[in-house]
Parts: sequence; C-alpha cells; structure tokens
Amino acid sequence: MNEPAPARHILTILAVNDLDRSRAFYDAAFGWAIAVEVPVYVEYMLPGGMLFGLYQREGFARNTGIAPATLPAGSITGTEIYLRVEDLPGAVARLRQAGARLLAPAAPRDWGDEAAYFADPEGNVLVVARPISA
Repeated sequence: MNEPAPARHILTILAVNDLDRSRAFYDAAFGWAIAVEVPVYVEYMLPGGMLFGLYQREGFARNTGIAPATLPAGSITGTEIYLRVEDLPGAVARLRQAGARLLAPAAPRDWGDEAAYFADPEGNVLVVARPISA
C-alpha cells in the first residue's frame, strides 16, 4: 500500500464570472474575515484556519492557461462546499437572505448529518450541515 502524500488542504478557490456579486453573496451569507483582496481575487479566512478564495474567471484563466467552462443559467457545477454549522436554521436563513437558490431543504442524511443544499450565484453547491444529535 502506498504511503499518503505529505499534503494538506489549505485553500479552495472558485472561478467566478462576477467577482463583486460573488463577494457580496459570501459576505452576506457568512461574514468571514478577508485575508487577501486584490482587484481580481478575494480570499477569506474560515474558522479553523482554512482559506476560501473567489477568483475572477479571466484571472483564473491566466494562471491555468484555460478558461473554466461557463454554465447555462440555472445549472450547478460539480463542486460542493460542505460546511458544518452550529445554528443550521440561522445558516439556512442567511443563505436565503443572501440570495442562494435552495436545492434541497434541511433534512437528516444517511451519513448522520442534517443538511441543506443551496447553489451560490455561480451555481456552486453549498451545503450547511450539523450532526444529528444522538
């Protein structure tokens, strides 16, 4: 069996069409502290030390050499951001108020969480969840 690679996940970046709209959404939905802010990129410091970035699509393409695919309106990406929250009803309310599109309401899931699924303005799937009390 292979040994695991000495790597740890520290940052997730989403390519976005409209950085201002995406930033306004994530500010309203979560209120995370800003770690980095430049004209084409904003990076948030999440509780626990993880980082989460939003990168204007053209800037993202300069780094990768290929522009990410754009989605038809109403579609979702194959990306899911799964967030544990203490106050699930409060998180659901903030996401709805920020303009998230509800995909699946809060419900018990087979893996032991109660989770609600939303789409952000770019079609990325956001999940807010909490463990089901035993």
